[in-house]
Amino acid sequence: MSNTLVSVGDLSANLENPDWRIVDCRFSLADAQAGQRAYDEAHIPGAYYVNLDKTLSSPHIAGKTGRHPLPDKNTWINSVSALGIEPQIQVVVYDDVGGAMAARMWWMLRWIGHENVALLDGGWQGWQREGKSITADIPESPQPANTDYGMLPSLVRIIEAGAVDDSKQALLDARELPRFKGDVEPLDPVAGHIPGAACSPFSANLDASGCFRTPAELREKFRQALESSKPIVCYCGSGVTAAHNILALKVAGIDDVALYPGSWSEWITDDKRPIATGDGV
Repeated sequence: MSNTLVSVGDLSANLENPDWRIVDCRFSLADAQAGQRAYDEAHIPGAYYVNLDKTLSSPHIAGKTGRHPLPDKNTWINSVSALGIEPQIQVVVYDDVGGAMAARMWWMLRWIGHENVALLDGGWQGWQREGKSITADIPESPQPANTDYGMLPSLVRIIEAGAVDDSKQALLDARELPRFKGDVEPLDPVAGHIPGAACSPFSANLDASGCFRTPAELREKFRQALESSKPIVCYCGSGVTAAHNILALKVAGIDDVALYPGSWSEWITDDKRPIATGDGV
């Protein structure tokens, strides 16, 4: 069982394993239906599809929430049950953007206490590159699981906006540097970052092949935050790609990391909250 990454070879060897469940998380912020279309065209055999907007988020309330608020926990547990997922099942999630979307589901399963969830290292592209089988066949709906997730302790930490404080925390922003600096902002009405945060793009967690870097390389990437001795808090634009940094930190051996789920898109809904631009720390 794995709780971080699974290789293409290991997943391929377990396609027929009834104790494994595969979930396709492909999604485009520019086209909310693109992931479903891609899944319908071809996917890993046996994979089920989940949509970021419909399943991995609750509705966005403009001016009040971030763009991808977490769903109600009981609603999420019901969604997990509908996929036939039980605590002992090995779940493997994947997408076609380096794990940027799939890491959200990885984190959300840990949120309800599911330990055995891993991201497919290399994703959809890695699967295709190694010539593994694909299909357009939709698997039969699984028997809904009788889960006891409501009784399991969460495996993650959450911090809300009111508790975000760069004097007490090492804040890591998973967005690319131009958005962090406030030079561009394609998605949110206000540009910039939370004061005191450091830019730590999720894309830098990956090597040229789209696989995660080694634990040593990831520890070097996060060295400044680790050396601060402050608790690490990850955020991004809407609480999605921040989970990629949390996964990368876990791969590097650092487990006690908090997520600010509302992230930048929620932060800016209150004009009393400070905003910074430029390179930051």
